[in-house]
Formats: sequence, structure tokens, C-alpha cells
Amino acid sequence: MSNEETKTEIRQEPNEAERQERIVKQVARELSLALKQIRTTISLLDEGNTIPFIARYRKEMTGELDENQLREIEDRVVYLRNLEDRKVEVIRIIDEQGKLTEDLQAAITSAVKLQEVEDLYRPYRQKRKTRASVAKERGLEPLSIWIWSQPKQGDALKEAESYVNAELGVDSAEAAIQGALDILAENIADDAAIRQWVRRYTLDHGMLTSEAKDAEQESVYENYYSYRELAKKMPPHRILAINRGEREGILKVGLEVAPDSIYNYVAGQVIKGSSVVQDLLRSVIEDAYKRLIAPSIEREVRAEMTEKGEQQAISIFAGNLRSLLLQAPIKGRRVL
Repeated sequence: MSNEETKTEIRQEPNEAERQERIVKQVARELSLALKQIRTTISLLDEGNTIPFIARYRKEMTGELDENQLREIEDRVVYLRNLEDRKVEVIRIIDEQGKLTEDLQAAITSAVKLQEVEDLYRPYRQKRKTRASVAKERGLEPLSIWIWSQPKQGDALKEAESYVNAELGVDSAEAAIQGALDILAENIADDAAIRQWVRRYTLDHGMLTSEAKDAEQESVYENYYSYRELAKKMPPHRILAINRGEREGILKVGLEVAPDSIYNYVAGQVIKGSSVVQDLLRSVIEDAYKRLIAPSIEREVRAEMTEKGEQQAISIFAGNLRSLLLQAPIKGRRVL
């Protein structure tokens, strides 16, 4: 079988009806509703009907779903359709690079979150110039492969001497090793399984911290001038307040995580046993986390915290507004 035939077979995608049915089943499972209710609601929404119209005049078709349930269905369907479109796009791009495998396609296809798809796509995304890409241009990828093989015998400096090339900007064996380690650091940082574990660990153990940029400045954010709290236990109003203080330039906000457990986990995934490059690998693990993984994971975790905080705030505000609107009228007074 030719390579082109193999690529076509790997990229074979489910048709639109199959994708739709997969979405229907997932939404029904998530919201504990009947498949028929989901199918009918999706059909009505696709026809252009509004949620208030469906809730009032199509109750017999949806099985008495209220506006909140209909909106949940709409939100999840939009998300999952975007997810499916992104999967198709990512698979196409990786396949065009000639790097798509059956296992990789299966992993992308089975992903249930957009973040999972992006993690899997990360190693294949076109990047701007990085330390790793520069090292590859200087011909140091074979040296990185030698280090990654974790040889039991040999000497890294002697191995690196053959890569010294002043014309390419590699002036010494030490510089060659550093370039090779830059390549490995990027490879570790792009590993989807490692990123998912670190993200979950950061969500569970990260401490959100805030401090004042100017401790003498008076503001409504003084409670957060020197503040620390476990991120996963922060209530929505506090998350949003600290975000506002940061946007207004009053607070400096960060996410602190004790890195030792992360280093140990990544080492368990990377280091296979005793080798002549074991110390080099431990140093590259620390570099990959501090320089490449931690900053992006912090942004992702804070974005997730903000999204949950906003959703909860909207729910609380909606409940408060509903209570106000359902109050009994006051004679002679305009309430609304």
C-alpha cells in the first residue's frame, strides 16, 4: 500500500451524521437527559428557533425542558461542534506534515476537551523561533537524541566535541550540550500527558497570591495587598475581585506551586534508570518546567478559574434578579 493510500485511510473521518450522533450522546450523558430530547432541541435550534420560543411553545416536543436546560444544551452543542471542527483541522494539519499516526488520530478523535486537542497538537504547531529551533538549525538534534537514549557508558562532553562548529555558532562542547538540552526541554514541555498531569496538579495544589504594586496606595483592593489562598478553594467573587485589581494595575497576581512533586513526576516519565546523562536530564526537566511549562500552565489555570468564577457569578446574579422580579408589587410605586 502506498504512503498516500495509508494517509487517506488514517484520515478517514466519520460523516456529519455520525459526528452529530456522537454529540447528541455526549450531551445526553452529561445532562442526564433522553436522547430524543437532545435531538429535538438541537433540531429546533438549528431551524433558528429561540430558546424562549422553544420553552413556551414547543414543550410537548422537548419533553417540558425549561429555559435553563435548553440553554445548557445549546452551550454544550456549540462547544462540542467547535471541538469536532478543531479535531478535523488538527488532524489535517498533522497529516499534511506527514506525522499523523493511527494512535495519534485516535487520541485526538477521543478527546473530550479542546485543551486535550491543543495539548496533542502542540508538538506539531508551527512555532516562532525558539532556543530549540535554533539548536536544531545548528545540527544538534542528533546529540539530543544520544542524550535521550540515556547511555550507560560514555562521556557527554566527548560526545559533544564532534558537534563544535564555529560557523554554525557552536563554539564549545558545553554550548553543544546546552543546545541539545534546549531541544529536549521543548520536547518535554510539548508532551501532552505531562502537560495534563501538571495542569491538574497545579489546579489542585496551586496557591493564588496577590500583592500591591504600591502598598501606600489606597484602594478597594487593600484586603488583597498581601494575600494567599489555595486556588481550587477560592470563591468566585474573590477570583473576580483579584482579577479586577490586576487589570486596573493595582495588584500583582501569581500562582505558586511547590515544584518538587512535579520534578519527581516528570523524572519518573523521562529517566529510565542510572546513566551517564542522568544529571543532565534532571537539569533539563527543571528547565522545561520553569521556563516553558509553568508560565503557560499558569495562564491556562487562571483562565479556567476565571471562567468558572464568571459562570458562578452569572448564576448568582440571575437568582438574585429573579427574586427581585418575583416580589409582590407595591401600590403606587414603580418597581421596574
